[in-house]
Amino acid sequence: MVEGTPQHEGLSFQAHAALLVQEEWVQFGRYYEEFEVGAVYKHWPGKTVTEYDDHLFCLITMNHHPLHLDAHYAEETTDFGKNVVVGNYIYSLLLGMSVPDVSGKAIANLEVESLKHVKPTFHGDTIYGETEVLDKTPSKSKDDRGVVYVETRGYKQDGTIVCVFRRKVMVPKRSYGDTRGGEQPGRPVPHE
Repeated sequence: MVEGTPQHEGLSFQAHAALLVQEEWVQFGRYYEEFEVGAVYKHWPGKTVTEYDDHLFCLITMNHHPLHLDAHYAEETTDFGKNVVVGNYIYSLLLGMSVPDVSGKAIANLEVESLKHVKPTFHGDTIYGETEVLDKTPSKSKDDRGVVYVETRGYKQDGTIVCVFRRKVMVPKRSYGDTRGGEQPGRPVPHE
């Protein structure tokens, strides 16, 4: 038996631990009812951007601009004097950071309304993100979902805003989740 936890008679330690994990799940995303206009979700942890991250993203997406890949070019010919991290990597990073707080239960990502790269990011900068709920609207066609309108802001370790985007996400109401398996649909039940 694990001290301080309810006893599950006859179970091995591993089975007992698996049941505790099942009973103490971590929320991933939110139901429509859980969003409040004006709420701000601070995404954690931040991510320090490395040269490798930047170069890999550039190569995967076939963005071969020398501003991002050629240090000599960046030093000699740009106002920045060094490589600038490709903006779409920063956007993708912030979008990913926001998933556990915002769109982890999403039915659909409907629209990215705006995207602004406000200031440059450089190798070694650490990016943090936060998302504010701007509005929410129940679906007109299906009563088990709604649309949440959010703004995500990314900033560096010194507080400088580097990226801001607004998007609309269709999220389920609790009734939708209840009819489809609850908080973690499709998750297998551990057994010995």
